[in-house]
Amino acid sequence: MDAAGYKQTPSRKSSHRGPLNNIAGALGLGIIFALSVPRSTSAAEAPGPVHTVDSISVPVLDMERSVAFYCDVLGFAKASDTERSGDGYEHLYGVFGARVRVVTLKLGDESLKLEQFIAPRGRPIPVDSKSNDRWFQHIAIIVSDMDRAFAWLRAKNVEFSSTGPQLLPKSNPNAGGISAFYFRDPDGHSLEILHFPAGKGDSKWQAGADRLFLGIDHSAIVVTDTEASLGYYRDTLGLKVAGASENFGIEQERLNNVFGVRLRITALLAGHGPGVELLEYLAPRTGRPMPIDTQSNDLWSWHIDMTGDVEAADGAIRAHHYGYVSPGPVNLGTSSPHYSLLVRDPDGHATMLESR
Repeated sequence: MDAAGYKQTPSRKSSHRGPLNNIAGALGLGIIFALSVPRSTSAAEAPGPVHTVDSISVPVLDMERSVAFYCDVLGFAKASDTERSGDGYEHLYGVFGARVRVVTLKLGDESLKLEQFIAPRGRPIPVDSKSNDRWFQHIAIIVSDMDRAFAWLRAKNVEFSSTGPQLLPKSNPNAGGISAFYFRDPDGHSLEILHFPAGKGDSKWQAGADRLFLGIDHSAIVVTDTEASLGYYRDTLGLKVAGASENFGIEQERLNNVFGVRLRITALLAGHGPGVELLEYLAPRTGRPMPIDTQSNDLWSWHIDMTGDVEAADGAIRAHHYGYVSPGPVNLGTSSPHYSLLVRDPDGHATMLESR
């Protein structure tokens, strides 16, 4: 029996295969824990136009409701509250007449940006969304105590995605004792909480025992083909591969709420900031593609915010023929140039690149 009380059967025994390039001590549950080890010198000095994953941006329908949820339920703190409008932002987002309220929230060292399109409103997340649909994206939040965090979320009546917290068995010596749970915010966005026991993950996650919710470890996205996605995130933007695995089994099924799941998982890091995790569903291959008419104001259209050399990124993206949302780098500066660029990866997930 695992910690959640589920008995494993021999026919559905968990398996976690694949090297971590000797930089991390754990794999499993749809998570590459390489994302939680300190950045190495080679990662911090990685060539490429992207230097930092700065934040993750999530469209919301009702800003006050979402701020209350993330601050009161998950322990985030409000850092800024601004509005964006005008020609530059219309071209950046690819939405004519856009007026966007952006609230930046902090949790530990990491940032989450909530974006409400005051005008024009986008479409809601499809009510029948599954974890293997290719518009799926989540953030993974580290907690100091899984039992307390789960009890807290239950008391707050959050919507479950997982059956309950999934504990990786001790038969996996590297990742045994690590637990995870999927749930949803008021707009239906997927979120995950993770707990690392002593000796697992980045040491910084062991230093905040006085707080229940500690910070953002990574953002995960579903992709069709890992190699095609690596062509974008690794070869074009310059992120470094930190680890890879192939996961299946009862814990994985109950975590993702997808029966018969087999996942190829690849972790990527910039020099600083949260990681990016690629989730390729080898089975079942029933996930639906990102809608071809997805707009920035649609609630499923997250974007990962990265800083670096926008001019170099623009050249590399054009050379590889990736899709643009903005027509090119947009100068949003007033007294001095400040360029931003919004593009989509091979599956339609958005990246906002900014000069810094």
